[in-house]
Amino acid sequence: MKTNAVITIGRQFGSGGREVGIKLAAKLGIPYYDKALLRRAAKESGLQESIFQTFDEKPKNLFYLFSAEPGAMHMGELPYDVMLEEQVFTAAGEVIKKCAQEGPCVIIGRCADYILRKNPALLSLFIYAPLEERAERIVTMKGVNLETAKNMIHKEDRHRASYYNYYTSKKWGDIRSYHFCIDSSQLGIDGTVTLIEQIVTMRDQMVQNEDR
Repeated sequence: MKTNAVITIGRQFGSGGREVGIKLAAKLGIPYYDKALLRRAAKESGLQESIFQTFDEKPKNLFYLFSAEPGAMHMGELPYDVMLEEQVFTAAGEVIKKCAQEGPCVIIGRCADYILRKNPALLSLFIYAPLEERAERIVTMKGVNLETAKNMIHKEDRHRASYYNYYTSKKWGDIRSYHFCIDSSQLGIDGTVTLIEQIVTMRDQMVQNEDR
């Protein structure tokens, strides 16, 4: 199937969003970008890849910014870790833009929907699922007990929300922040992939009709 869509996927931890992205990209025959973004951003920015791993969707020192009055702190006055986070976000954002310019693809997380908000080919998705469903998935994948799985979910979701909400003008997981929000527990991973594939097909057809 041919498509011109640049598909971004935000996801709750344990919802299967990453697996959906991998399978969707394979079905559509387009590139899939996740951790590869970090490696490319590290190479192009000159920063160590370990730095990108450290701050990947996990802002650690942004409380300095929230505690300051607007305009009270300039970049040169920010704590070193905060400045480094900003550099990492900027470098990753440049790579995300380049990937989208190179053609249709699937990009996981990292505020890609916001970074590409002016790209007419953008199709932004958010994958979620009930807590119990996600916890059971983590139990199976990670071999932890149910309580530990739920703690992991709450922690990871807080990190992703903090990262997204700070760097964008939108709210992580809010239906108004994305084109489509899909509960992966309703159709399962493969069913969710099929549904998104159908959405992509219909959207491409609409675009083609508008261009005629």
